[in-house]
Amino acid sequence: MNGVVDSSGRALLSIGVHAEQRLEPHKLTVWIDTGFTGDLVISRQTIRQLGLRQSSAVMAELADGKLVLLDTYSCTIEWFEEERVVEVVESEGEFPLLGVGLLSHHNLMIDYEAKTVSLD
Repeated sequence: MNGVVDSSGRALLSIGVHAEQRLEPHKLTVWIDTGFTGDLVISRQTIRQLGLRQSSAVMAELADGKLVLLDTYSCTIEWFEEERVVEVVESEGEFPLLGVGLLSHHNLMIDYEAKTVSLD
């Protein structure tokens, strides 16, 4: 899986995301966040557009140390040519985040000089 480093230095990948009942995936550009231990963080607006169903809620500690309760949703992603059901945390942020929950068992290479991202 290949991606790019944008002009702001963000390592980005494109993945297909959809609700279980939808056939066609929505292409989503995600920002790799190695500080996030879950699978995905997606904005409330995108969650509504995808028609995801709420599955639970989780306590989370934000970067500033603040504890918050966040809603979680179930969705299907295209991950290395397979469909995989993952948990999505709802966010008010602009960029979707891909966390280490999906990176484990993979090799991540970010080349800032060449502006390339490779995930094997």
